[in-house]
Amino acid sequence: MNEKMSRSRVSGFLRAEGRTVVNGKGEEVLLSGWGLGNWLLPEGYMWTTDGNSRFDRPSRIEAVLRELTGTTFAEQFWTAFRNSYITREDIRLMAGQGYNSVRIPFNWRILMEDEPGIVWKEDGFRLIDRCLDWCEEFKIYAFLDLHGAPGGQTGANIDDSVDDVPRLFTDEDSWNKGLALWRQLAERYKDRWIVGGYDLLNEPIKTPSAGQDFDYLVPQLVRFYEEAVAAIRAVDDKHMLSIEGHHWATDTSIFHKKYDDNMIIHFHRYACYPDLSSFTEFLEVSARLNAPLWLGESGENLNEWYTAIYPLAAELNIGYNLWPWKKMDNTNSPYSVNLPEGWNLLMDYTRGGVHPGYEQAGAILEQYLENIRVENCRYNTEVTDAVFRTPGCTVRATDFDQLPGKGLSFSGLRHQGNPFKYRSGTGMHIIEGIPRGDLTKRFFFDILWDRFLLELEAGEFAAYTINNTREDSSISFTYSCNGPAVVALFQDDREIASLTLQSGEHKQTTPAVGLAAAGSSKLKVAVHSGTVRLDEIIFK
Repeated sequence: MNEKMSRSRVSGFLRAEGRTVVNGKGEEVLLSGWGLGNWLLPEGYMWTTDGNSRFDRPSRIEAVLRELTGTTFAEQFWTAFRNSYITREDIRLMAGQGYNSVRIPFNWRILMEDEPGIVWKEDGFRLIDRCLDWCEEFKIYAFLDLHGAPGGQTGANIDDSVDDVPRLFTDEDSWNKGLALWRQLAERYKDRWIVGGYDLLNEPIKTPSAGQDFDYLVPQLVRFYEEAVAAIRAVDDKHMLSIEGHHWATDTSIFHKKYDDNMIIHFHRYACYPDLSSFTEFLEVSARLNAPLWLGESGENLNEWYTAIYPLAAELNIGYNLWPWKKMDNTNSPYSVNLPEGWNLLMDYTRGGVHPGYEQAGAILEQYLENIRVENCRYNTEVTDAVFRTPGCTVRATDFDQLPGKGLSFSGLRHQGNPFKYRSGTGMHIIEGIPRGDLTKRFFFDILWDRFLLELEAGEFAAYTINNTREDSSISFTYSCNGPAVVALFQDDREIASLTLQSGEHKQTTPAVGLAAAGSSKLKVAVHSGTVRLDEIIFK
């Protein structure tokens, strides 16, 4: 495993030094962790109501729960929810699984009264303080993420905006509250080294769609960053600042300058091709500004996608933070909250169904409060195996190591034809003339990526990094071939098996081959004769 990810390096204030992040001792740190989504800013899809605008953001979720249970129960519910959703045990488990950082997204209303003037809510700060204490205990850097700014910075459900307009940039009161909040946070946490940095705004100014185009506010975004940085630096010159571009933190145009000498360029990646093409633009910005990169939010995908994109990010010296740590009824976050009995009655109500009655609604939500505790959730162990690419993960054959490059970690494209093929029914189809990385991202993600196969002919090879192998670890792969073929397997240039593969159009799986224990290994699949269509590489 990458030594820069070790929690032994969680020591002292983080700072940007050139294109790297270093700790208080000057050691390089590569961030890896999860975001605590839904805790201090609930999102409806994490309650299984994706696409339901009546229950999609904190203010609307709060309103529905009042309707279902009454004001008194609802107030008690939210206190219990915030005390149970994230506990000391969550942070202990995150550290135990090998992560070194956590992103704490919060809604401004957790810390400020939604009233005229500036009125702080000490209960909200105590929640953050307590979480920081746990992070310090278990040696995990914490990033404070203003996920929902006053008035909203995105114009969507994720910022709790009233009308899907980013009013932080249009309303004077929201603007002033946003700046006051960052000055207050900096004042309170200026001496806490466990705070890795301040994430000034999550995903500001959404991409234009459905008649809404707020790109005219981008100059205001730049101005907000300038004034927020000044407000923070007036009281805190120690903490690293995390700066995100607009359009869901994917647009680089605001990075025409450095906003602070101690800043990290923060970007997001979802539903994209998990190769170098998804990083190129930001690598160029990093080089131009001489500033480090952070893939500060990513995830919500197949585990095989995780095995491709996060190890590659680490090789590029880009830290990452996945989203989210837990949610209901899932397989792609580390923890899955079990559905309480009768949960569908509450969700049906959010979509216009009948009220289940105050007593029954309350009983269902009481069970939900028990289920959200991490010790009562289902642990999806394969998620962390995929993120760190350790035994227990499956790697798509097309996601071979791209570094150090052709001739070293893969043989490269053939002069004629294309090694990427996809499955349709029981047949195989060649993707002619489309080099890797040039497919339209949405077309790739929706249709092609999960059906790609890698075709290798005699003399060709592909390598796959695997971390933390044990004496009982093994490798196998699934394949098809039109005729007999011979394939050799190597672990770190040592041949560990020679396999004769039988012909057949349908997918077959090779016997498992044992691996030697190692912190990190390169497993090479080399074709000596015949043509092989590789589907998946399976590590156990």
